[in-house]
Amino acid sequence: MVQFIRHYLLAVQFFTRIPITGRLAEWVGYSPGMLRASAAHFPGIGVVVGGAAAAMFALLQLLLPDTAFTPLVAAAFSTVATVWLTGGFHEDGLADVADGLGGSYDRERALEIMKDSRVGAFGAMALVLALLCKVALLALLGSVEAVPDTGEASTFSGWYVCAALWTGHIVSRGLPLVMIRLLPHVGDTATSKSKPLADQISAGGLVIAFSWCFCALALASIALDAINLTVACIFSVLALMGLLRFFRRRLQGFTGDCLGTTQQVCEIAFYLGLAVSL
Repeated sequence: MVQFIRHYLLAVQFFTRIPITGRLAEWVGYSPGMLRASAAHFPGIGVVVGGAAAAMFALLQLLLPDTAFTPLVAAAFSTVATVWLTGGFHEDGLADVADGLGGSYDRERALEIMKDSRVGAFGAMALVLALLCKVALLALLGSVEAVPDTGEASTFSGWYVCAALWTGHIVSRGLPLVMIRLLPHVGDTATSKSKPLADQISAGGLVIAFSWCFCALALASIALDAINLTVACIFSVLALMGLLRFFRRRLQGFTGDCLGTTQQVCEIAFYLGLAVSL
């Protein structure tokens, strides 16, 4: 249990802006092996990030006037909260992949472009479209009237989107680990952001990761029907399969930016699947 907590806190330190400093940082410790093991807790980061997003959405939904645009405003600010909390870590990966693969069909040239910290036209378009899709889908989910089994209208129609936010952030952080397992790392391990993830994740690590996901889905089933969650997960898995095939064909493997892209696309696919099922 102690190692579990230390690995989780190391993942929090690596994947978010939450400070782990002082005596706590000394207790957590650091080693390349620990950092590699902390990847299994990537979905656990979604508990924090998704929780913050859901709290922001719920707070604004309750404080703002009840209009047709309230879910849209709440969705926008909940997205701002997640970007701030993670430092735009995954969005940056999405932009880099779009620039690299959109800017060149040559594998080596694409990898070179992806290392450039500047955002090009393809990256800017990808970021704008991804954020638009995310906010629009969350606003749609937030406008769905929650109707309990009693047949009476719910006093708060935002439970759908709050559950979707929390679960979507967790599930979308578990699926990139499958990519680590199935594809080789093709980035520059000396400078890559995914250096601790360059080695394949162990089967035990995947068990830990998907335990986070299954627990989240079980809790989310309180607010969402199992069929809704199933369809949402199917959409996310289909997105993962498409990206696996795409990266295998274009890059013959993955980079850290590919993992960030996978998280973003699978998160959006989760919301889309949920919206379709509802």
